[in-house]
Amino acid sequence: QVRLVESGGRLVQAGGSLRLSCAASGSAFNTMGWFRQAPGKEREFVVSISGDGSMKRYSDSVKGRFTISRDNAKNTAFLQMSSLKPDDTAVYYCAAARLRVWPGLLQSSYNYWGQGTQVTVSS
Repeated sequence: QVRLVESGGRLVQAGGSLRLSCAASGSAFNTMGWFRQAPGKEREFVVSISGDGSMKRYSDSVKGRFTISRDNAKNTAFLQMSSLKPDDTAVYYCAAARLRVWPGLLQSSYNYWGQGTQVTVSS
């Protein structure tokens, strides 16, 4: 059974940092990504990473503040978030694709999703 489990979301003050993890099990994955959904808004692309970790794509809203990485030996992806803003408040979802779907901007490209983890940034 394939599972993606996110963790690390919590309440943090503006300007702070947070690291999210996405533990995958049941399969190996190629492209992985993080998406987020703020209250009253549609889910949006945040960042993606290629299967070997050599390529990364960031949305303009997080570029320079967020860093994605992965540890394929542990089948885990990470999202390091810094200089957090209240606008970053959202449920963050991990997504994984069995095949290469680079640059992985579209939600429909991914085969599996996690349940989401809440990130709240207070001003």
